[in-house]
Amino acid sequence: MTIITPILVILLVVVIFNIIIFVHELGHFLAARWRGLEVERFQIWFGKPIWKRTYNGVQYGLGWIPFGGFVALPQMVTMEAIEGDNMNDKPLPPVKPLDKIIVAFAGPFFSFLLALVTAFLVWGVGKPDTRLNQTVVGYVQADSAADKAGLKAGDKILSIGGNEIDSWAGNMDSGIVESIATSEGEKIEIVVQRPGVEQPLTLQSGFEIPSSSWYHRSGMRKIGIGYKEQVTVGQIVEHGPAAEAGLKEDDIILTFNGAPATSSMQLLTAARDGKTAELSVQRGDESFEVTMVPRKPEPPNDKYTAYGLGFKFDESLVSEEIVHPGPWQQIVDSALVMKKTIQLVASKTSSIGVDQLAGPVGIGKGYYEMITSSPDGWKLALGFTVLFNINLAILNMMPFPVLDGGHITLSILEIIARRPVKARVLEFVQTGFVLVIFGLFMYITSKDVGSFFPGGKQEERQEMRFEPAGGE
Repeated sequence: MTIITPILVILLVVVIFNIIIFVHELGHFLAARWRGLEVERFQIWFGKPIWKRTYNGVQYGLGWIPFGGFVALPQMVTMEAIEGDNMNDKPLPPVKPLDKIIVAFAGPFFSFLLALVTAFLVWGVGKPDTRLNQTVVGYVQADSAADKAGLKAGDKILSIGGNEIDSWAGNMDSGIVESIATSEGEKIEIVVQRPGVEQPLTLQSGFEIPSSSWYHRSGMRKIGIGYKEQVTVGQIVEHGPAAEAGLKEDDIILTFNGAPATSSMQLLTAARDGKTAELSVQRGDESFEVTMVPRKPEPPNDKYTAYGLGFKFDESLVSEEIVHPGPWQQIVDSALVMKKTIQLVASKTSSIGVDQLAGPVGIGKGYYEMITSSPDGWKLALGFTVLFNINLAILNMMPFPVLDGGHITLSILEIIARRPVKARVLEFVQTGFVLVIFGLFMYITSKDVGSFFPGGKQEERQEMRFEPAGGE
């Protein structure tokens, strides 16, 4: 990858963001024109314009704060707190509440339409569906939550929290990693089928949440298990412990410190703790012993291995196929993901908090990683765009001041009361919500930026890649 490639991808991500924002604001703009409202400004991003041009009485501009956009409509509820002062003081006729509702609703509606159009594209070109196809436990970390709950290597996990399991990772509803991370309550109900036991066993497991620095997102729930696999050596990192020990790609690790090697998490856990690894290795018809002393990997090799063993594990259990979900199925699935996310963030018994949400920086980084992940990464990004637009539509429909749903709520109250809410009261309430929203935005953005530093989300994704279970 040349230096030009990441620059082009970053520019593409910026273009995607601007298209999504533009379409949403275009809905407000066209609806306002249709209903005869005065339009002062149409701006992408907030803050003082770094570029602006006036055409047909409307100032079009690009702000310096890369967050959202707006259409300035002086006949709607005043929004000077984030849009700036009105451009003129000429008296304007009042607007009917119904017209305000139509204009406010048009933004989320256009976001929905963009999601629908994108969903049709995804239906045609498809998108990658990646899963780790294993549900049998290969390793239980000593003294972990799973160990204390009674899970054993060889157990086949049937359900978690009442949800049927069909993979280790890759599905929000039926993946082991995801089901544990999004579980609620102090105990996680896990139903397993144990070899030699006729009836399934129901176990109650606690969980652990890895500690993190203040500038990182909090860790996700884990219980300390790894999936069963034939532990096969993948890519060797130059000058790493594995290369120095003479390991080669496709070597099969038979035993680890005298115990059968049934999960890569055995090695990863020991290496993370700095323990020496004594391995029995099979290469073709030959078997031999090697000893490795893990050490912290140095850039750029740290992106290939999480804990300093010096090689990637084979990923033969990971399957990827191009699926073609119907447009409406994508819309419904996106709405359900949004609903579940809101429920988890709001729940007192969940470990998912506001810091797990992503702002523009985090979403942009996600887009970058999806596009560069594989030749089909652009299809993955296209599928995510459906989810993004549905989320944007739903969030904006929430009945809070400043948001489109807030405008609709105020207009409905105006219809009921037969008079608008007092401007002074609205200005006070809106200013308060602007401060809350921008405070939340800055907090989430700090976590987005923190993910670029060691110990953040990048490291968590490495754990997921090498040991989707270890993550769990």
